[in-house]
Amino acid sequence: MDHWAEDLRTQILEGLADQIRRIALKRAWISYVSSKSATLSKLLHLKELGLEVRRIKEHSIEKMYELVKEASEAIEECNGHIYLAKTGEEARRIVADIVGKGKLVVKSKSLTCEEIELREYLEEVLKCKVLETDLGEFIVQLRKEKPTHIINPSIHVPKEEVAKTLSKLAGKELPDDTSVLVSFVREYLREYYVKADVGLSGANVVAAQTGTIFIVENEGNARFSTNAPPIHICVVGMEKVVPTFSDAFKIIELLPAYASGIPMASYVSLITGPSKTADIEKRLVYGVHGPKELHVIFLDNGRTEIAKHPVLREALYCLRCGGCLYECPIYRILDGRFGHNYFGGIGSIWTAYTRGFDKALFAYLCTGCGRCKEMCPVKIDVPKLVEELKAELVKLGFRHPKVEILFKNILSSGNPWGAPQELRELHAKNAGITISA
Repeated sequence: MDHWAEDLRTQILEGLADQIRRIALKRAWISYVSSKSATLSKLLHLKELGLEVRRIKEHSIEKMYELVKEASEAIEECNGHIYLAKTGEEARRIVADIVGKGKLVVKSKSLTCEEIELREYLEEVLKCKVLETDLGEFIVQLRKEKPTHIINPSIHVPKEEVAKTLSKLAGKELPDDTSVLVSFVREYLREYYVKADVGLSGANVVAAQTGTIFIVENEGNARFSTNAPPIHICVVGMEKVVPTFSDAFKIIELLPAYASGIPMASYVSLITGPSKTADIEKRLVYGVHGPKELHVIFLDNGRTEIAKHPVLREALYCLRCGGCLYECPIYRILDGRFGHNYFGGIGSIWTAYTRGFDKALFAYLCTGCGRCKEMCPVKIDVPKLVEELKAELVKLGFRHPKVEILFKNILSSGNPWGAPQELRELHAKNAGITISA
């Protein structure tokens, strides 16, 4: 704890000095802001829809356990298997029991899986071969790096560096042409979808009423990952469950414009149980062309604790669009260093409760400018949440050493410099100011 402030300072200096990452990030946020502005100017109803989605999330968080129970019952009725994991460790054990050792796993992008370091667990403990199929996740996996954005994991890597990384995998030099690079990854990953033993995913939202899992994407990899292997495992946070099918669709309608600056995602997958047919004598049989098994793990991992907090519970309304990050002046410079696996101001609250408060000290980097709140589709007051988190951190002893000195000086000498009373009176007298005792 003694060196946390210096460690934070070191990360800041590293971020300021990393010109390659800053070039890549600048290209990204300029493109994103332009695209989003153009899209929102056409879809004027999204502003009102955002307020409606906020009301849906407020109600859903209030009834979180009840909705998870309702969703679980609906999924089981559709021949799915349901688990409730209190911690990340428990979730990993459940996945381990389903997957087994030495299997081939294809994985679509999932913040929840990233939160509990599931890929690393499968690789290191179970000796499985796990392939990230999202392009950005695939790039950072090859580079042995961590994602730096919740929607665009490799946004810190410019195309020139991506070309170098993929050239090593290809065994030949690839140009820094994005179309060529994407085509190479497409061909490389294609065979693994049908060979995989297990497909692993998260979910953007779950409708409790029908037990339907919604997955939003643009690449098409999530559809392959959740449809081709015989087993599909979905790890989803409890806060993602909403009451009805129509509630879920409202979130899906709102999300793409703020996440990617586009009117609608290329693919929205709705999964309600494993594949099935009744084409022979109307007798229901599970396991046709899609997965034979569907396993859904609802993850708590601190979510019920956030829900109990009168202020910080608002963090559970987050749709994970990631738009606030591109608007944040600190993230634009420090990218993934302004976070852990969740980034920016909102990420500091998520990190505190899912990874530990000692991992959330990047909250002190937040300037409180308010751009995140202004641009949030559901108007989460992130600056207020960050200030509340800082108060919690101070209670735990994470007060900056220099602030600690100033605080003690004020208590002992009545001023932040620790100047003695006589010296203060002399300075005041020279300035023509009278100090009362």
